Amino acid sequence: MKKRKRNKLLILSAFLLCTAATAWWTVGHREESRRSMPETAKVIRRDFSSTVLATGAVKPQVGAQVRVGSRISGKVEHLFANIGDHVREGQVIAELEKADLEAAVAKARAEVKVAEARVADAESREKLADLEYRRQQNLIKKDFTSQQAVDKALKEKESALAGLSLAGKQRDAAQAALKVAEVKLTYATITAPISGVIGSVSTQEGETVAAGLMAPTFVTVINLKRLQVDAYVDEVDIGKVKTGQECTFTVDAFPNREFHGRVVAIYPNAVIQDNVVNYDVVVEIADPYEGLLRPEMTASVTIFLEEREQVLAVPARAMKRERGKNIVYVLTNTGPEPRRVEIGWKEDQWVEIMAGLKEGDTILLEKPGINHGGNTND
Repeated sequence: MKKRKRNKLLILSAFLLCTAATAWWTVGHREESRRSMPETAKVIRRDFSSTVLATGAVKPQVGAQVRVGSRISGKVEHLFANIGDHVREGQVIAELEKADLEAAVAKARAEVKVAEARVADAESREKLADLEYRRQQNLIKKDFTSQQAVDKALKEKESALAGLSLAGKQRDAAQAALKVAEVKLTYATITAPISGVIGSVSTQEGETVAAGLMAPTFVTVINLKRLQVDAYVDEVDIGKVKTGQECTFTVDAFPNREFHGRVVAIYPNAVIQDNVVNYDVVVEIADPYEGLLRPEMTASVTIFLEEREQVLAVPARAMKRERGKNIVYVLTNTGPEPRRVEIGWKEDQWVEIMAGLKEGDTILLEKPGINHGGNTND
């Protein structure tokens, strides 16, 4: 009985083993057959939207960031600015010690009054000399005086005119000196040249600043309503970029928010970054961004070059480069046939076909292992 059961188990085990071997061979054979068949694709029509990708940064527009400093040396008496404060154009930011400047203005005003008094005295002398000269002229007509007296009166009149002219010039010089002193006095009051936000403060009350060839910076004012994006485009792509092209960008702070813009300028000088030649493309921001974007935020920019609708296209994998020509292998009734093609734009994994193929052609995605003798069509 035991022997009969053992035989049945052996027969069942052999059957299962044969079944598994048959299944393994069948699956392997199908897989080998599938791998031996070349991958193909159809020549189709699709829309192309070529783009240029670039990395850039949010920057203030020209004139939207101003470093405010002092044109004169002196001690900072009052500082009214803190980082983050909103200021209006013309608002006082800081004041320097100005007692000496006020004294200079007072002195210049006094000198102007002295010069004006001299002019008044010279005018009186000129009038008196003119009257005397007229009187001498009348007297000589009646022989009541001598020619010498007339000549003397004329000389005194001319001298008085010269004195009046000199006094007038001295008054003008004093008035000019007063204006200079008044202007220097205004230098002690530092005001905001634009409306914006205080971005940095580089001094403090009680500190003495020295003005040299460059004015020492007190604060930096940034107008956050006037921002742009500077996108650095590789030299390979810069020839495709033109002003007026639409673009989008995102910043790391708001990765799920897309901002729209437009190319408004391309700087002619190159920017060298890590031995790579880039060009600065200025993007004007079209969407509202106040309270969101800040200077120096990193931006990922996509520039839309042009759109082409329903053009012939093939997967980029199918494109081969042989003997300096672009070749695609077309599947015909007689087998794969190499065919020369003219290509246009490239977008992701697709290539535009300008000539050499027609819609519906079946092409190989990989070069066939055996050349079936097809000729390249020129």
